[in-house]
Amino acid sequence: MLTNLIYLAVFVILVFVLSIAVKAITRGVEAKQIIKDEKNFDLDSEKSIQNTEVVNQIKELKNLHEKGVLNDDEFEKAKEKILK
Repeated sequence: MLTNLIYLAVFVILVFVLSIAVKAITRGVEAKQIIKDEKNFDLDSEKSIQNTEVVNQIKELKNLHEKGVLNDDEFEKAKEKILK
């Protein structure tokens, strides 16, 4: 009888420890996913900012070209330089 009670107590403790371990692993996986998502968001934001800058530079070149400050050849060279 006493043996059965000891086995039961050990089983309850084991289940408790396993539940804590599962919660810890789950939190770790969720935290890793959140960090990964934040990095991807930062990269997307950075690319968006870079794309906006490129578009603005090309618009500025186009304005200079239309005003006659840049000829066709200079405009194309400057545009290729920006796009690289």
